[in-house]
Amino acid sequence: MIDQSNQSRRSPAPPEDGDDGLEEARLRQQAIGVKLRHMFDQVVNEPVPDEFLDILRKADKKAEGDS
Repeated sequence: MIDQSNQSRRSPAPPEDGDDGLEEARLRQQAIGVKLRHMFDQVVNEPVPDEFLDILRKADKKAEGDS
């Protein structure tokens, strides 16, 4: 008797043709890149906290005084 319980958990067999594997890797990398750009855009568009702006203003005033 063959135990078939592990067969559904196995990863799919690698493609026979190396080009198919490369194309799949490219598509995967492209999808990761799109998601990373989306996350980066979300962070860039977040408002700067007032406390941080106050720190920057104080640093600018100190730098102007040192000059």
